[in-house]
Amino acid sequence: MKRLFAFGLTILISIGSAQAGTLETVRQKGTISCGVNVGLGGFSMPDSKGVWKGLDVDACRAVAAAVFGDAEKVRYVPTTGTSRFAALQSGEIDILARNTTFTFVRDATIGLRMVLVNFYDGQGFLVRKDAKVGSLKDLAGGTICLLQGSTHELNLSDWMKQYKTEFKIVLLDTTDVLIKTMLSGRCDAASSDSSNLASIRGAGVPVPDDFVILPDRISKEPLGPMVRRGDDQWFDIVRWSMMAMLEAEEDGVTAANADQMLAESTNPSVQRLLGKSGDFGKLMGLDNAWALNIIKQVGNYSESYERNVGKDSGLKLDRGPNALWSKGGLMYPVPFR
Repeated sequence: MKRLFAFGLTILISIGSAQAGTLETVRQKGTISCGVNVGLGGFSMPDSKGVWKGLDVDACRAVAAAVFGDAEKVRYVPTTGTSRFAALQSGEIDILARNTTFTFVRDATIGLRMVLVNFYDGQGFLVRKDAKVGSLKDLAGGTICLLQGSTHELNLSDWMKQYKTEFKIVLLDTTDVLIKTMLSGRCDAASSDSSNLASIRGAGVPVPDDFVILPDRISKEPLGPMVRRGDDQWFDIVRWSMMAMLEAEEDGVTAANADQMLAESTNPSVQRLLGKSGDFGKLMGLDNAWALNIIKQVGNYSESYERNVGKDSGLKLDRGPNALWSKGGLMYPVPFR
């Protein structure tokens, strides 16, 4: 075992313990164990019937569709900011899909590997409208509440050093506690990923119009799933399951037209994606219809984005940097060839 100190956290990891054969393991148990947030609207949250939904949930559903041909074969494991990495390291979960930021330390030192960015974000600040605060500098000397185990504490520390400004920092365990603490008046601002703040403002507080998100963005937060190091086959399956959703959007393949595109499209890229030509599934130990199953059951990236966090959701977030590269964004599917 090794003790790692990072961002004020102590993380215990087992060096060289990445479990090989995750694909075989999940097939034997019949489900994929997916570590998610304890509840973050738009990304991972159970609905009134207990059905988990969200952009991160769809990342795991896509892998289940690829592996089993059934996107519902997922067991969701709620994790906190401090418990998420240990859950993946120990094998309790097979994928961590919990609005987790891609950083050097996380990718290189804790026995885990970031797979792919599924949402580009930045750290922002939520304040009460009646505080009449226009920017982060207006909060100098105030109290800012953050989630423990996130990148946000170091980001804010760096910002304070750069701009020679001081805040009082309060670290909290979960988003629910963060909301309650802010509503109690203990925090002058809550700070998190801007998407998290939009979720809090949209559904977490009694009167959304009482709060505003400041224009300041003090960090880059490329969010995405993680897997254990040392299992290249599983890494490939998770990464290319997400990539297939991006490729499908670029090629105009949707849940509704996937079968028709399979039968009629003469686009070589579409034929490879949907398994009509090539053995891309077999190269990863899957059926060649793996991507077709993802698209039919989960949809392409645009469909997942819009229903969970975009125009068809309560958050109504613009695509911004999460648009395809051809539309001014950063999402760039790697060629299927």
